[in-house]
Amino acid sequence: MNLLDLIRARQSDRAFDVSRPIELEKLERILEAGRLAPSACNAQPWKFIVVNDPELKNKVADCTSNRVLGMNHFTKQAPVHILIVEERANFTSTIGSLVKKKEFPQIDVGIAAAHICLAAKAEGIGSCIIGWFDEKKLRPLLGIPSSKRILLDIILGYSTQPLREKQRKSAEEVISYNKY
Repeated sequence: MNLLDLIRARQSDRAFDVSRPIELEKLERILEAGRLAPSACNAQPWKFIVVNDPELKNKVADCTSNRVLGMNHFTKQAPVHILIVEERANFTSTIGSLVKKKEFPQIDVGIAAAHICLAAKAEGIGSCIIGWFDEKKLRPLLGIPSSKRILLDIILGYSTQPLREKQRKSAEEVISYNKY
């Protein structure tokens, strides 16, 4: 499968085969893709916390769902959660963020998350990036210092969902050449 086909096939999966764990060698390749992601000034401002212990994974999943709003009830089905914690960037990336008024570490985490999700799809594993979670409950659960921010939770599992047609804006709406 070429890269564009892989991108077309990747989707946010919200239903997983609960009886099928992710093989360690596949998980390690997925994490390696995230580790190798580019970052501003090579700062690599991330730490990936892999949660694959079933009991702990369920506690993490509880922190991602909200009964009142009906959010993320599917996260317990996923056998793996990868929480991405923002780490301090190196000096040059930090200065660049201040001068250019851009949050380079957050951009970098987004790039790493995309690498993880595409690598998962290449391994035949579904993923969903979760941004809605109770960070205050997650920190003590995983031993994350209060000075750190958890930016994302990427859930992984063997999807039971069919491939959906992507609903995207047309190329003409989002692409221009040589001017806005």
